[in-house]
Amino acid sequence: MRVLVVGGGGREHALVWKLAQSPLVSTIYCAPGNAGIAQIAECVSISQVDIDALATFAAANDVGLTVVGPEAPLMAGIVDAFEARGQPIFGPSAEPARIEGSKVFAKDLMRASGIPTADYWTCDSVSAARDCLRAYYAGRSMDSSVVIKADGLAAGKGVIIAAGQEEAMATLDRIMVERVFGGAGDRVVIEERLFGEEASIMAITDGATIVPLIPSQDHKRLLEGDMGSNTGGMGAYAPVPVIPADTVEIVTETILRPAVDAIRDLGIPYRGALYAGVIVTADGPKCIEFNCRLGDPETQAILPLMESDLLPVLLAVTDCTLDQVSIRWKSRAAATVVAVSGGYPEAFETGRQIDGVDRVNQEKECVVFHSGTKWLGDKLVTAGGRVLSVTGVGGTLADALTTSYAALANIHFEGMYFRRDIAARALAVAGRID
Repeated sequence: MRVLVVGGGGREHALVWKLAQSPLVSTIYCAPGNAGIAQIAECVSISQVDIDALATFAAANDVGLTVVGPEAPLMAGIVDAFEARGQPIFGPSAEPARIEGSKVFAKDLMRASGIPTADYWTCDSVSAARDCLRAYYAGRSMDSSVVIKADGLAAGKGVIIAAGQEEAMATLDRIMVERVFGGAGDRVVIEERLFGEEASIMAITDGATIVPLIPSQDHKRLLEGDMGSNTGGMGAYAPVPVIPADTVEIVTETILRPAVDAIRDLGIPYRGALYAGVIVTADGPKCIEFNCRLGDPETQAILPLMESDLLPVLLAVTDCTLDQVSIRWKSRAAATVVAVSGGYPEAFETGRQIDGVDRVNQEKECVVFHSGTKWLGDKLVTAGGRVLSVTGVGGTLADALTTSYAALANIHFEGMYFRRDIAARALAVAGRID
């Protein structure tokens, strides 16, 4: 079968890498792809949101399945367009994809479905948001934290934890007045802050059957100690020893299933990947947010642990036969560390030569997934903020991290930065560090 993967980041490289291992796959195309993807698939110079061109390409090249990685084409209706033409595609249609595209839609769905989540307030103007914050802090310490979310898509950076009323007010100005997230910040959700260990619980669903993947935990903040700016993700690991063993089962029944059922009741079944960002509180798991696709960099940590062939799982979603498929997992651990350009997530330079990747790719138990890379002649150079995701696999999480960091020691580009404390809390819980 010929497969088309839509997207050009580390998640898409991981999908291409895993699909290339399937004996059922003859050819893989990727649009637009990146320098790493180009080594194992045929990259096509089509934008991930040029839906007509992608559908035309898939039809002309006898593509048996299109797999959508990022949220933008899903929100733009790529699944609706492909299905209207009778072309198999993995991912939710535009209406269900609103579960990520609108924080308000997602929170309202949680409330209506009884999904455990934080209390929240929706504000359509900066004046209303300021009034909401004043009311929120009227009964709390001025130093209390609050979570402010831009309603629309903000490349994974639109959720900000503000430490106190003064910072919260400044955050509102950045989002709604300065419009740092563009139109995504025309409306905001203000939430109480929850405390506990966070986890990414991703699942595959055909609208009826839900198959959860192994849990992972990502690291959103730029700096060590979970400090600094929010990013698209600085690293991830799987599985997650710091959450209770029954977390996935509880989340599936109290968060994922009610969400899938509620969307089906709206008239359009949810088919594709559904990502629940959860926090395990003293009262049990609560949902922080939903995403309508697989996570990045969580996918880079999870797929190397999947023993099963990925293609039959994806095809079962399009055929609505997911109840006939199961996924086998390796009894191992994986850790992904993301190397970014200097200045990320703000202004950063591109075109910096990257050295050492070929040497690392020859190492066992280690895979380098490309995100922001391209070829400049015969030189591999940076082409984005998040440049590479380096994933190590080992018998233990400590072994996996050792492999990842050893590999990163051999990779160099000007301005390169990565966090050196990925999974530190998990190692501490395991008694491996002080």
